[in-house]
Amino acid sequence: MKKIGVLFGMENTFPGALVERINGMKVSGVTAEFVQIADVRMAAPCGYDVIVDRISHDIPFYRAYLKNAALGGTRIINNPFWWSADDKFFNYALATKLGVAIPPTVLLPHKEHPTGTTERSVRNLKYPLDWDSIFEYVGFPAFLKPFDGGGWRDVYKVNTPEEFFSAYDQTRTLCMTLQRGVNFKEYFRCYVVGQEHVHIMPYDPRAPFHERYVADPPAYAPELLARVQRDCRTLCQALGYDLNTVEFAVEDGVPYAIDFMNPAPDADLHSVGQANFDWIVNTVAELAVRRATEPGSGSTYRWDSLLKGAP
Repeated sequence: MKKIGVLFGMENTFPGALVERINGMKVSGVTAEFVQIADVRMAAPCGYDVIVDRISHDIPFYRAYLKNAALGGTRIINNPFWWSADDKFFNYALATKLGVAIPPTVLLPHKEHPTGTTERSVRNLKYPLDWDSIFEYVGFPAFLKPFDGGGWRDVYKVNTPEEFFSAYDQTRTLCMTLQRGVNFKEYFRCYVVGQEHVHIMPYDPRAPFHERYVADPPAYAPELLARVQRDCRTLCQALGYDLNTVEFAVEDGVPYAIDFMNPAPDADLHSVGQANFDWIVNTVAELAVRRATEPGSGSTYRWDSLLKGAP
C-alpha cells in the first residue's frame, strides 16, 4: 500500500480536503492520512511514500524529519533541501537570468550586527554604502522587505530616502532587499502545481484581506495571460518547486514577478474562495498520487541528487 501523508500546522480547510480528495479518488493501492510522527531515528524509513509539506518552514524539527525521510526514499512536496537553501534575492537574480521581468532590486546588509557578531565580523563590507547610487538604481516608490521572509512581515513601502532610512532603522538584524515598486494596473497570484499546471487568480493586494481575490475580474489580453503562464512554468521548473504561488504586478503590459518563493502557499477555503480552493485541492491530490505511483529514481546518497529531488 502506497501511503501519502499531509504535514500541516494551524490551517484547517486544505489538509482535510486534500486527504479526503485523495482517498475519494479510490486509486488502487494508495491511501492518504495526516502525518503521524513519534521518535525520529537516523536513516530510518518514515512509512510514507509521499509527504505534502505545509509547515516545516516554521518548525525546524519537521524540516529535519523531512530531510531524513527523503534520505529513505520519501517524495516530499516541496523538496526540503532546496527550500532550506532558497532565498528571495537569489530568486530575483535567477529570474533575471531566465528573462523574467523583475523590478530593480538590491541586497542590503543588516542594519544591526547579527547576534554574536561585531563590527569586526563585517570588515569585508564597504562602508558607508553609496546610498545615492542605490536610490538612483532602484528608484521610488520602493519596497523594503526581508530577503527570505514571507506573509508580508517586516515589509515597508518607502517613497523617499527619509522614509527608507526610518524603515531601515526598524529592521534590526534582518537581511533586507530594496525593490522598485511597480505601478500596477493588473495583479495576478498564480498557483503552480507540478511545475506545469498554472491557475491564474486576479488579485488586489491593496484590498482588505478577505476581498483580495477578485471575484468578477475583467477580460485580460490573451498575450498577457500567456506570458504569465509561461513565466510561472519557467520559474518553478528552474527552482524545482512542485507547489508554489507566483505573483505578478503588471505595469504597461509587462508582468513583473515580485514574489515567487511561496512553497506553502495560502490554500484556505475562506481566503481563496471555493473555485480556487477546489482547483488547488484537486490538482495537488493528482500530483501526490502521481508521485506515489510513479517509479522511484533510486538512492544515490549524493547531496546534489537530494538537492535536485526526484523528478
